[in-house]
Amino acid sequence: MNVDESNKILRYLGLPQDRVPNPHDSPLDFLQQNLSYLPPHILNSLSSIIPPQQRTSIARIRNRRQKYTSTSPAEFAWANARQTWPLLWEGRERRGQEEASDERDWASHEFMAATEGRKPYVGKLADLLSEYEEEREAERVRDLRREKAEQEAMIPEEDEDTDSDDEPDVPPEPIDEEPLDVRKAEFEAMIRQRFIYGHLENADYDRIDWDDSWDGNYSESEEERWFDDEEES
Repeated sequence: MNVDESNKILRYLGLPQDRVPNPHDSPLDFLQQNLSYLPPHILNSLSSIIPPQQRTSIARIRNRRQKYTSTSPAEFAWANARQTWPLLWEGRERRGQEEASDERDWASHEFMAATEGRKPYVGKLADLLSEYEEEREAERVRDLRREKAEQEAMIPEEDEDTDSDDEPDVPPEPIDEEPLDVRKAEFEAMIRQRFIYGHLENADYDRIDWDDSWDGNYSESEEERWFDDEEES
């Protein structure tokens, strides 16, 4: 943020231009002191210079995110979150099956209502659309994994100890896979946790961070104690 934009915000709040902290030199400290007094259009202008992970240091913003996740938003449910953040889900099932099922249901019910009397053709269409959708989703996940692998390949590796070649290969211990319902619940909890602390890529943080309707009867001391208890647990 340049000096002129910073001065406009200070004038809006009736603060002197030599105010410390200010949006130009210390935007995060300025936001922490003035979050309650800034309107949405000014807060949105701070989004690009204060990323979600940095905003996590502000207790009021963490509180808003925590309250939002406690409403069980649909985008954080397993079926939706697995599609939005496929690289975070470590399930081994074939990708695209949920999407394929949705396509099959649409063709079998919605489309069938408009084509009454041609059910054999509708059945074939449902299967075809299902196969196409499953393959599209599987290809999307493969592309994301390939892109991630290419990015990781660009990171230089540390020099390994030359004696490591003499060490015998130890096979990994078998892992007892937990039931699917348990893994789904753990995945959803992890998604909510990542959102609260600003680590969830492509999430719409501004919609929650800048909305004071999530404050309720906000108490900063109670909020700090809540997060302290969470970290200890």
